[in-house]
Amino acid sequence: MTENAVAQFAIYMLTLLTLAKPLGWYMACIYQNQPIGVNRWLTSVENLIYRLSRINPNEEMRWTDYAIAVLAFNLLSILLLFTLQRFQSILPFNPQQLPDVNPDLAFNTAISFATNTNWQAYSGEMTMSYLTQMLGLTVQNFLSAATGMAVLAAFSRGFTRRNSNTLGNYWVDLTRSILYILLPLSLLWSLALVGQGVVQTFNPYQTIPLTETIKHTQPKLDAYGQTWRDEAGNTVMETLEVREQTLALGPAASQIAIKQLGTNGGGFFNVNSAHPFENPTPLSNFLEMLAILLIPAALCHTFGTMVGDTRQGWAILAAMSLVFVALVAVTVNAEQIGNPQLSAMGVDQAASSLQSGGNMEGKEVRFGIANSSLWAVATTAASNGSVNAMLDSFTPLGGMVPMWLMQLGEVIFGGVGSGLYGMLVFAIIAVFVAGLMIGRTPEYLGKKIEAYEMKMAAIVILIPPLLVLGGTAVAVLADAGKLAVFNPGAHGFSEILYALSSAGNNNGSAFGGLSANSAFYNILLGLSMLCSRYWLIVPVLAIAGSLAEKKIVPVGPGTLPTHTPLFVLLLITTVLLVGALTFVPALALGPIVEHLIMLGLT
Repeated sequence: MTENAVAQFAIYMLTLLTLAKPLGWYMACIYQNQPIGVNRWLTSVENLIYRLSRINPNEEMRWTDYAIAVLAFNLLSILLLFTLQRFQSILPFNPQQLPDVNPDLAFNTAISFATNTNWQAYSGEMTMSYLTQMLGLTVQNFLSAATGMAVLAAFSRGFTRRNSNTLGNYWVDLTRSILYILLPLSLLWSLALVGQGVVQTFNPYQTIPLTETIKHTQPKLDAYGQTWRDEAGNTVMETLEVREQTLALGPAASQIAIKQLGTNGGGFFNVNSAHPFENPTPLSNFLEMLAILLIPAALCHTFGTMVGDTRQGWAILAAMSLVFVALVAVTVNAEQIGNPQLSAMGVDQAASSLQSGGNMEGKEVRFGIANSSLWAVATTAASNGSVNAMLDSFTPLGGMVPMWLMQLGEVIFGGVGSGLYGMLVFAIIAVFVAGLMIGRTPEYLGKKIEAYEMKMAAIVILIPPLLVLGGTAVAVLADAGKLAVFNPGAHGFSEILYALSSAGNNNGSAFGGLSANSAFYNILLGLSMLCSRYWLIVPVLAIAGSLAEKKIVPVGPGTLPTHTPLFVLLLITTVLLVGALTFVPALALGPIVEHLIMLGLT
């Protein structure tokens, strides 16, 4: 890594960890219903929401009731978003008169945004009206993020309660997550982004003349949009002159703020945070990167505060940070080294010049390699999925790191709430393994870990690999899956594996070479996103319900301390082993083979 890259990364991590403690403490106060600042001023608004919704905020739920509320509310969200897309052509705030979204794409997008995945198989400025972007996608950014945070709050109560059969109230946790945490932060970030030049307007798209006429040649299309061919079957080409450009606008800043803070990631425009109207300056780039990991990092301190031992939260945050730092170093180094094959292309001087700057293909010049690599690791460490560079153009190892981060289960920071409760499941597995090694019933935070908790934990860690590897197998065997691949060989396999890794772990980022807007991929990836979100939430709540019913076990001489460097190492090892043992064979067929080919070793 260059000195510049090290300096930028150090500033980023220092800022992130500095903000994690105060924000984490504030969120703990919110979930523990302690009067502080915003929740004092907006209590009347919160109570009004409960009255209008006919919710009794004092009525607590068993884990089964909590899970049913989560599933029912999210199913309704999916149905409403699907309907909004299907009828957007007749609804207001559609200045470009965009047509209705086709059924399979609407199905995929509705599930994607409701599950906090934000996989986008469409071009935002060409497909979604302003109303769909605001009332549909932006609202789901709030609701899906708040759902993950609510489940984490319930999971945390499972460790603090004893002889209890309740975990809190989902509607209360959801409301407070939005009203007191996500909305204030989003307002703050929106104003900062608008100040940097991110667009926020209801005006229609603007057409401006170009200073120079651009000529280009492309295949001629018939009335049905198919390539025109002559009598010999050759493609007919036509030369076009472009004298003007249409600038897509819209209420983007408000969506960009919550897309990053809620680890959603769905871009207002097609090229996401590489678009100058979404991310125009180095400062906006820093603010957006900071927003991606801010709440996941702060929630570690929230968890420690809620369980009465902040050291537990710092241990989890340390494990996440150590893995994150190491993988950022790998990615930045891989991109700065670049591709040695350039020197063998017969243009040695140009290749040498490119090589000295590293691999800049697919990256914005205004961000460079360091910021592009840091963003790529941050967005896949969190289940965010936004991008400021083309991941498909990264070197094989540089692209493998984001893919592997997702395959670890999105627990290195992860989504807001979902990343931390996923990491806590790994912590339960780690103490169980340690308990077996010393011949003692394992305990975590004063609760015995027994067969039921381990069965639920096994479901949590096995469902994502099943969806990723099973879905990849289906895609590479089906003709419809292979037709969407434009890059044959190992890289084409990597594109499919990346897509299923992204959907099966609720991330949303993609290698751009896969044409995924087809009925086959829209349905396959939609089902993967649906299962990976809710098949994990239910067993997590089941673990919480079981733990809440247990007594607190006093610390004894055989108790494994779970706040020490030794436990941090044990936790990291557990996470890495599960990821390595599960996905290394698949990675060997894709990015690892690509890397060997790049080095000329195959």
